[in-house]
Amino acid sequence: MSEEAQPPRGAKVLVKRHSAVTRITHWINAFTLAVMLMSGLQIFNAHPALYWGRTGQDGDPAVLSIGAVEGADGTLKGRLLVAGAAIPTTGVLGVSDVEGIPTPRAFPAWATLPGFYDLGAARHWHFFFAWLLIANGALYLACGLVSRHLRRDLAPSRDQLTPRHLGREVLDHLRLRFPKGDEARRYNALQKLTYLAVIFVLLPLIVLSGLTMSPGMTAVFPHLLDLFQGRQSARTIHFIAVSLLLLFFIVHIVMVVLSGPWNNIRSMITGRYAIRTEEGA
Repeated sequence: MSEEAQPPRGAKVLVKRHSAVTRITHWINAFTLAVMLMSGLQIFNAHPALYWGRTGQDGDPAVLSIGAVEGADGTLKGRLLVAGAAIPTTGVLGVSDVEGIPTPRAFPAWATLPGFYDLGAARHWHFFFAWLLIANGALYLACGLVSRHLRRDLAPSRDQLTPRHLGREVLDHLRLRFPKGDEARRYNALQKLTYLAVIFVLLPLIVLSGLTMSPGMTAVFPHLLDLFQGRQSARTIHFIAVSLLLLFFIVHIVMVVLSGPWNNIRSMITGRYAIRTEEGA
């Protein structure tokens, strides 16, 4: 019986890291969520304030609002109000140039879909891609359960959940020390916990709170209004959850760039991730 040939130490080898289903659903998710985020900001611009409870309208105390006020020099100034505290946002939020004229607008045109004001188009884009997101997520979960991907690749092992191990991973991330060799074949504990939180907490929360804002859906599922303490509370929770998802995207992209952008992107396109054998344990 012959022994399997081993690559020399220091050789770069390609290992399988992502299945076809994971890669396809990942890119569909990325595109879908980008469209939903931008169309959602357009919808938010129609009434740029968030409330808590069952009702909310102009004049009611807002949890958060983005608007414009006239400054002492007569020009419009952007302003973010959070729990009554005012934060100047001129140049970022609250005021945008529309054909060269400063105009009150919560999020600028480059961040919304469509770029011009069209609430009806934004709602159509948002709802269509919401159903695509749900279908894509259902496909990922079904295939993940059948192939045991969720248990094999995302469930952290008991030794990964010890405070000592988690503390070491946090320090490694802060020092930008990324897994190498055999350790890079699989997700680390922080990646697993983050992905599980996004898949099983954040995305379902976004979908359910989004459905609660639809009178048609709450007519069929009235308990959604009780679950979120009202339509306006659901809208506020939806906004917060999407903001957390956006934060996850930013950190995710930064980590991809810092740990090797080409290797990471290639693995999410071809499924193959490069490691060096000398970097193993």
